[in-house]
Amino acid sequence: MATDVIKLKDVKKEDVPKDLRSETYFDFKAHPFEHCELLEQTNSVYGAILGIDEYATKWLADTIAEKRPSAKAFKNETSCPAHTVGQFEVLLEDGAVFAPARILGALKDGVCHTIYVAKGVRVIGADVYLEKGSIFIGEKTVIEPGVGIKGPLIVGKETEIRQGAYLRGDCILGDGCTIRGEIKNCVLMNKANFPHPSYLGDSLCGYMSHFGNQATTANLGIFAGLVDSDKRKSLVVQCNGSAYDLGKPKMGICIGDFSQVGCNSVSDPGTFLKPYTIIYALSRITKGFYGPNEILKNKPMERGVIERLPLRR
Repeated sequence: MATDVIKLKDVKKEDVPKDLRSETYFDFKAHPFEHCELLEQTNSVYGAILGIDEYATKWLADTIAEKRPSAKAFKNETSCPAHTVGQFEVLLEDGAVFAPARILGALKDGVCHTIYVAKGVRVIGADVYLEKGSIFIGEKTVIEPGVGIKGPLIVGKETEIRQGAYLRGDCILGDGCTIRGEIKNCVLMNKANFPHPSYLGDSLCGYMSHFGNQATTANLGIFAGLVDSDKRKSLVVQCNGSAYDLGKPKMGICIGDFSQVGCNSVSDPGTFLKPYTIIYALSRITKGFYGPNEILKNKPMERGVIERLPLRR
């Protein structure tokens, strides 16, 4: 067990252990991702989690400015009846359907955020929160009634956001995702699925990763929740015989390409799954590093035991 604790943010990228680097979990050559720059510009996967807000805010500003000439603008109103409060802007491309239930804009003078809705998108009966950041909805994405979306938020093309989903801000969703749960400060790459009611926070999810029904990721230790938020200690993970201080108390999961979390399973804060790692249903996985090509399951009647078996492909 390591005794000296290393601050991860101070480690040069080339000196960061392989298990904390993005290339260990995500293959952007095989599965290109529009926002791979977020991960490539930071020294570690956790650095990418910390950088979501800054990256998303800049990308939204740059992209909306570039695409503005090709869309119709509505200031503090929409193209259809909706309950609205505050200052906001709606930009609609031809062929987009935007019929939200409510829009909450910025309440501070001089602040105005934008929702950009690309062609082929359907937003019907959703609650849109533009108080803290802008939103971009990519082509042919469908947002069903009863969804809540909060900026900063980037949604890719042909993504399905199902009734009951709550995207709480600082989220980046790739193309072809399916979403229903509550998500906060996360990146889900192309074809990643979080399609059932549950919670996902402060996490990275690779290409075609999947969460079964009611699978969840704890992002704060249960005893850390008993401490005032300003007094919580940073999460520490053991890697290659050294202890690394992540710099913040919260982290959910880093789940690599093609990995899955089975129904009703839960991962502890600071869980890392390399590609093709499968968690069986009804399992509790402690923080640490697992995979690649591995099956994880709890051993019935034996407390704290995780069986680790090779995944045959």
